[in-house]
Amino acid sequence: MPLSFSPIESRTEWDEFVQNQPHYSFLHAWEWGVFNQRQGERVQRIGMYEDGELLGVALLLHVRAKRGKFLFCPHGPLVDWRDEARATAFVRHILALGRRAGAWFVRFSPLIPSDDLERQRPLHALGFRPAPIHMHAEETWLLDITPEENDLLMGCRKGTRNLIRRAAKDGVEVIQSEDVNDLEIFDQLYADTATRHHFVPYSLDYLRREFEAFHEQGRARLFFAYYQGQPISGAMILYYGRTAFYHHGASSSAFRKVPGNHALQWASILAAKRRGCTTYNFWGIAPEDNPDHPWKGLTFFKKGFGGYRIDYLHAHDRILSPLYWITYAFETARRRKRGF
Repeated sequence: MPLSFSPIESRTEWDEFVQNQPHYSFLHAWEWGVFNQRQGERVQRIGMYEDGELLGVALLLHVRAKRGKFLFCPHGPLVDWRDEARATAFVRHILALGRRAGAWFVRFSPLIPSDDLERQRPLHALGFRPAPIHMHAEETWLLDITPEENDLLMGCRKGTRNLIRRAAKDGVEVIQSEDVNDLEIFDQLYADTATRHHFVPYSLDYLRREFEAFHEQGRARLFFAYYQGQPISGAMILYYGRTAFYHHGASSSAFRKVPGNHALQWASILAAKRRGCTTYNFWGIAPEDNPDHPWKGLTFFKKGFGGYRIDYLHAHDRILSPLYWITYAFETARRRKRGF
């Protein structure tokens, strides 16, 4: 039978497929679509079938922004890219959806390892080109959390290990929260962090919608490190499949010498392990070829807990309209301003 394409209405069917892929992230979770719908965006969940078997999925976001109108697939599509015929057919279907929607271009941020040229072949053959900016984490740091707790601790860099122990001696306490109202505590720390590191933070409404979308399925937690009765660092952890994702983090400028972030990360790693997760994803880190990258210090911090690096293919665009070059110019200027 020929391949067929249709919307997926079943969360269970979606999750079972996504979570059985060799590479996946919460950006292709059902909840990420829910979150974007609550942000006012149009969302499509498309499946590719053959003889009733699901062979590929794509979460498609219809983006209408000042910089342009495009169809975006975050950390996807998820398909066997080695099967060029099926992968090509799936991508062509998505391109047709983009044309039908009047998109200027279609953008993928696929979870294809950057050194896997075989899996990249269908995209290049169909005319995709590197996007002027990255959309989500492409260089990532992960930790296998299946070893015993003491082995995980010994796998940390010596300095990190000492700071985890020092935080305990200094009375740093880490608490978990499922209360959406505690996002106001996080938001205060987040605003402090944004001022210190010169970036534009997500709004409290944005953070609330993201947290609620995942928390409704028991897939989100807030962690806070307290010192002398005050919150000094915070994190939003999302759980999808057997992976815990450190997506948002923040800290106070007033207690920068207190290792609250180290205590918080260690506590969230152990909590993920107790939950049954096998991997802790620290999310984005700096590229290896850019020693002056703004994330240099954050990367050093994340690597201190041990783990390994996976670099994914940079976001790629397939141009559908000459108007694409407006977006290209806008995003190129933004990238240079940010120093990436």
